Amino acid sequence: MGAPLTALLEPPPGESARRRRNLAPARLRPADVLRVGATGLRTRPLRAFLSALGIAIGIAAMVAVVGISSSSRAELDRQLAALGTNLLTVAPGNSLGGEPAKLPTESVAMISRIGPVERVAATGKVSDAAVYRSDRIPKVETGALSVQAAQLNLPDTVGATVARGTWLNAATERYPAVVLGAVAARRLGISAPGERIQIYLGGRWFTVVGILDPVPLAPELDSSALVGWPVAQTQLDFDGYPTMVYTRSADAAVEAVQSVLAATANPEAPNEVKVSRPSDALAARRAASAAFTGLLLGLGAVALLVGGVGVANTMVISVLERRAEIGLRRALGATRGQIRVQFLAESLLLSALGGIGGMLIGIVVTTVYASLQSWPAVVPAWASGGGVGATLLIGALAGLYPAVRASRLAPTEALAAP
Repeated sequence: MGAPLTALLEPPPGESARRRRNLAPARLRPADVLRVGATGLRTRPLRAFLSALGIAIGIAAMVAVVGISSSSRAELDRQLAALGTNLLTVAPGNSLGGEPAKLPTESVAMISRIGPVERVAATGKVSDAAVYRSDRIPKVETGALSVQAAQLNLPDTVGATVARGTWLNAATERYPAVVLGAVAARRLGISAPGERIQIYLGGRWFTVVGILDPVPLAPELDSSALVGWPVAQTQLDFDGYPTMVYTRSADAAVEAVQSVLAATANPEAPNEVKVSRPSDALAARRAASAAFTGLLLGLGAVALLVGGVGVANTMVISVLERRAEIGLRRALGATRGQIRVQFLAESLLLSALGGIGGMLIGIVVTTVYASLQSWPAVVPAWASGGGVGATLLIGALAGLYPAVRASRLAPTEALAAP
């Protein structure tokens, strides 16, 4: 007997599973998603270019404004730093009896152990030494010039620069070599150092090896003749006690360092130590930094909002114009999820093109403008990288509604659209 008719009509074992697999929608690989998303940009290149250009202009404006503002702030910080915002000085005061006190010889080493202190240097006044152009000048005509023993790192600490010649080094600080302040050189009639340029200092001849520029942060150095610490002790009877200690600290810790300087410099008698107060420029610097930060965040938010509106507008129009394409893809088997992914990928590509282009344009504009103004060119990483990242995020959010709207179109409705 033949098999029953129902048995003949039933598919062989496993055939139903194969049919279901064949009818299941194909999965899109990442490369396919990019290719499908780029199709809309390639088919309408002018519109894609103009849309990306609008996004790029917004991002470029944000990066340029943030970069120029940051460069301006860097220049302001540099100028304020030149005013000594983090410079504190320590000097001996008076004892309880009203007599001049002295800083311990170990005070410089002890101050250098304070954590936030970055640089320390000291000078010591040689009391019994006077400066003369020659040994023929009367002793009373000192020209109000003083002799100071100086440590080698003094210029770096106070921001002094050498106008001519060189500063003292490990060799010359032990020999009769002297560096003149700007006022001292002018009063002595010396315009350039040299082996044959000598001055009569403390009853000995010293060779002038350098002349300093004016030092705004330490004007007392302008009218001084600066010699090495060892030679001052061996040949000028210097007692080795520092009379002025200059310290540079981290900006955020200037007040904390000031509060412990006296006790650190002279633990036995902190009341006999005079410590300068922080510069008013430090408060101005912090206020300017806070104002700039608020301004930059506001400008960045506005620029990103403008870019997001541009992406949303472009994607909504694209969905309206491509309803026939959407219906055809749905009729050929594309799922709603695949339609959503297509338009989201297109939105992200459009945002990435505009964001990267705008970042590069903003960096170029900032660099050119800063160079014209002789400013340091500064483009914060959060402005460049964050701008592109925020553009992608806003592009995804802006493309989400058009993508969902496109996926909800029925094939017949989309194909029937004019």
